[in-house]
Amino acid sequence: MPLTTSEQMLLAAKKGRYAIGAFNVENMEMVKAVIAAAEELSAPVILQTTPSTVKYGSLETYAAIVTAEAKKAKVPVALHLDHGNSFELAVRAIKEGYSSIMIDGSHEAFEDNIALTKRVVEVARAGGIPVEAELGKVGGKEDDLTAEADTNTDPDEAAEFVERTGVNSLAVAIGTAHGFYIGTPVLDKDRLSEISRRVSVPLVLHGASGLSDQDIRDCIERGICKVNFATELRAAYTDAIKELLKEKAETFDPKSLGKAGMERVKELVKNRILVCGCDKKAGIVIGCND
Repeated sequence: MPLTTSEQMLLAAKKGRYAIGAFNVENMEMVKAVIAAAEELSAPVILQTTPSTVKYGSLETYAAIVTAEAKKAKVPVALHLDHGNSFELAVRAIKEGYSSIMIDGSHEAFEDNIALTKRVVEVARAGGIPVEAELGKVGGKEDDLTAEADTNTDPDEAAEFVERTGVNSLAVAIGTAHGFYIGTPVLDKDRLSEISRRVSVPLVLHGASGLSDQDIRDCIERGICKVNFATELRAAYTDAIKELLKEKAETFDPKSLGKAGMERVKELVKNRILVCGCDKKAGIVIGCND
């Protein structure tokens, strides 16, 4: 089916008290793996690319690959720009066919974040494209951006931010971090509950790689409607290839390497879809879009 936007996916998730799995993809093999997993579990799914990924492969290339694979799928598939770092990149992604946009102004001052986000929302809304923004700083490293210290989202600021920008969803900082965790993360779940009470739009959890299944489920119960997975997918893909080469050092066909990576990523994505509770929810989203 054609690419869909993330808006109805997230609104349905909010109403149904589950979350949509959003998976960062780096190549064709990962795209195929994520969609195959979603197909097997009848789950709506979001595929994401970061600025460094599109710098590596281009917006046009990823849009073409995901669009082609989505057309063959029977489940709703959205293509999302993750951590868009400029107004210009967000607009280019919309023009190239991305069906969902994130503009990340969280490293800017509050008012500057609002101003940047509003500009993107105005352009995206004209084309019917939903926008995700971020308030507060999620720790760790995402692309070329590194948060030196976590600054959790303030509930009052979150309510004001959503009202003034008109965003469709909001990524919040509650103690998660990008990349793998060193030690056990401590999440401010009460803060998340308060933000959920104050904010009407679906909430997004970044930095889920490495969180326990129970932590993810707790966050969904407290209002998270979209959960991002990136680092663990990259690790799964790479580890599968390393293992294949260790067992069969003579392997030289890239297709063999790709198949090993795909299978490992598909199994991981299936697990994450089940944790998010979005399995068997594809029909709900399709019905909302009819």
